[in-house]
Amino acid sequence: MCGIVGIVDSGGVSLPIYYALYALQHRGQESAGITTYDAGKIHKHKAQGLLSEVFDQEILKKLTGRTGIGHIRYPTTGENRPENTQPLNFTLKGHYFSIVHNGNLVNNDVLVADYEEHGHIFATTTDSEVIAAIIARELTLSGSMEDAVVLCMRILQGSYSVIAMLDDTIYAFRDPLGIKPLTLGRTEHGYMVASESVAMDTLGATFMRDVKPGELIKIDEHGISCRQIMKANHTALCLFEYIYFARSDSVIDGVLVYDVRRRIGEQLQREAPVDAEMISPVPDSGMSIAVGYSEASGIPFKEGLIKNRYIGRTFIMPTQTLRENAVRMKLNPIRGHIQDKSVVLIDDSIVRGTTSRRIIDLMREFGAREVHFRVGSPPIRAPCYLGVDLPTRQELIAHNREHDDICSAIAADSLHYVSLEALIAATGHRPEDLCYGCLSGCYPVSIPGEHAACRHIDFVHGSYQTELQF
Repeated sequence: MCGIVGIVDSGGVSLPIYYALYALQHRGQESAGITTYDAGKIHKHKAQGLLSEVFDQEILKKLTGRTGIGHIRYPTTGENRPENTQPLNFTLKGHYFSIVHNGNLVNNDVLVADYEEHGHIFATTTDSEVIAAIIARELTLSGSMEDAVVLCMRILQGSYSVIAMLDDTIYAFRDPLGIKPLTLGRTEHGYMVASESVAMDTLGATFMRDVKPGELIKIDEHGISCRQIMKANHTALCLFEYIYFARSDSVIDGVLVYDVRRRIGEQLQREAPVDAEMISPVPDSGMSIAVGYSEASGIPFKEGLIKNRYIGRTFIMPTQTLRENAVRMKLNPIRGHIQDKSVVLIDDSIVRGTTSRRIIDLMREFGAREVHFRVGSPPIRAPCYLGVDLPTRQELIAHNREHDDICSAIAADSLHYVSLEALIAATGHRPEDLCYGCLSGCYPVSIPGEHAACRHIDFVHGSYQTELQF
């Protein structure tokens, strides 16, 4: 996941970056950081914790400048260590270079080994530093950031949306398959890039468009320029952005996430209707799915669970114990709504199943007569290697389990997952333009230890497989 932001604005950027990251806090809760450039110097602050815990007014005042980048971290590659907190900051031949990254490289270990073989020392365990190393080396050879991005797109395998700051200039680029989102907007006195369009809404900025897969965006005091570095014959947009990750009010690759989730709910009702008395979401990502189910069924939508807004997303907490213990703190049933009622409970997904079981147990404890579970994604049967910290196959409740066994394990009266075909149709994208490896075990890129990529991808510009030249 992770949330990234880059802004060039003559009115100053520290507060705008802070507010933009606040809009993206749902994408990561481990750490936060901001780096700005001002008059030949960089100013930086980063630490582990939520954005509001890492920054205050005095810290933001010190982050002067009209160019800056920021990051909210959700860990995939790289342990929960302070040195992995981004932005990563470097000096290079008298220049300042900083980078933030959302995604996950599947050839990270190979690239690290190549660089270490040639004497490069890494200070972190995150794959973002590998991207920085590739860019830095090419900058020393050619002096061209565009050439460096071309090299990245030729040798990096996996998912990456990257924002880099070289002195007072922002460079943003997205992998040729567009696996992770990246959007472009106009601020009052400049331009910005961010993971989701809601970051722009928060600032009153104008959402212009999505950064195209394989595109490089350059932003400086003179304005904006765009270059298509590499283009594939189709994309591999992350399907889970629409199911869970993105905020419902975000526009991801031209599609409003709320509308996708509402259509998922409508299709769930068509596939598995229930004679129940109320439709209730598991907040928050189940909310708009439940709206669609309620509209299609005519059964009243009523909140059976209230979320404590001061508890973060349990899915992205670092350990299973924390996730399970957080359920009671995060969700409290409304006894007056659910007592003696037959409830259709709507959630976005089931991963390990332990959280779903705890929620259903809570509903019964507070008096629900029946709990019918409806899920806005198909069964998750495989890990994700492209930016989602899903567990191993053995930990996934849907791995090698029959439908009735899953229903029994979570103690639901009935269970239905939306079909993959209906889910894809709800996004409005072609099946070949989406990545749903966690649902099918078929990935858009070759994964070590997995079957070869299930689909052939041609690249119009350059080559996806290129060896480093030292």
